[in-house]
Amino acid sequence: MPFTAAEIARHVGGEVIGDGSVVLHRFAPADRAEPGDLTFAENEVFLARAEQGRASAILVDRPVTSAKTLIRVRNARIAFAKVLPLFFPEPQFAPGIHPTAVVDPSARVDSTAHIGPGCVIGAGAVIGPRCVLWAQVFVGENCVLGEEVWLFPHVTLYPRTQVGSRVRIHAGSVIGSDGFGYVQDGPVHLKVPQVGNVIIGDDVEIGANVTVDRGALGPTVIGRGTKIDNLVQVAHNVSIGERCLIVAQTGIAGSTRLGNYVVLAGQVGLAGHLKIGDRVSVAAKSGVMHDIPDNQKWFGIPAQPDRQAKRQIVALQQLPDLLRRVAELEKQLAALQSGRVTAESGPSAGTGATPGGPQGS
Repeated sequence: MPFTAAEIARHVGGEVIGDGSVVLHRFAPADRAEPGDLTFAENEVFLARAEQGRASAILVDRPVTSAKTLIRVRNARIAFAKVLPLFFPEPQFAPGIHPTAVVDPSARVDSTAHIGPGCVIGAGAVIGPRCVLWAQVFVGENCVLGEEVWLFPHVTLYPRTQVGSRVRIHAGSVIGSDGFGYVQDGPVHLKVPQVGNVIIGDDVEIGANVTVDRGALGPTVIGRGTKIDNLVQVAHNVSIGERCLIVAQTGIAGSTRLGNYVVLAGQVGLAGHLKIGDRVSVAAKSGVMHDIPDNQKWFGIPAQPDRQAKRQIVALQQLPDLLRRVAELEKQLAALQSGRVTAESGPSAGTGATPGGPQGS
């Protein structure tokens, strides 16, 4: 659906500089844009590309002049996120239950929900208004889904999982599987039954192939507004606070608690039973073995406060030069010691006659 530049400016709370009546048909990157396209420029590099490209209008967040129509906003990237859904609207799903879906008679499915082909909904489950279950989703017994939950293909919710409103869980993710709990009993590992569940707050998004284990007794909790990337493992009884960002291939061991607005970059590993404070950031590939107070940045293996870790990295970078200098000093010291030994063991400096020799006349 096309929009004028003026209509888009109103949608994002910006202002038009140039022709507000220009019609825009789609959003495109600057180097592939065609006439009738809108693009965006969040820095000088993108702006130069947009100026040289064929786009009819540019989203900008700074004072610039251009022969093209500009839509000036406070933040170009935020406006970009708000504009994209205009040109790329999400698919619409008609309410109803597909004939191939298996729904237990005791389950409650709202009349506005969409249940796709091959879905299975267990006894006592509740599917809220405007939920969308894509093909082959499994919802176990007594699960509860709030409003506008989207479960993509092959998502599995184990029994008693609770999902808030406006939650998205992407393909292949498994929510509520057994926590990894065993105790040594002689020569065998005895399984500890995992009888808790998983609670997911409102506005959470969980990427593809994520695993969230249910608690051993109480719940595993993912707080409101948290976003979890693909291939993340959340162990049993973990509690993740509100509006956290958990990036791909991160692993969080059991009973660790994260505060609000925590950022864990890619491939971070957190040991179990830790307490991670509010607004903590952990850099990629870090291994966290200790509690972290509020508002700190840590990285490394084992992870440490960033300033301390940076000093150690600088010291390591200087190590080869330091080793060369030490080796040179050792050579000089060895040469000095060799000269001293030679001086102490050489012939006597005296020239007197040998005792008992012949007498002159």
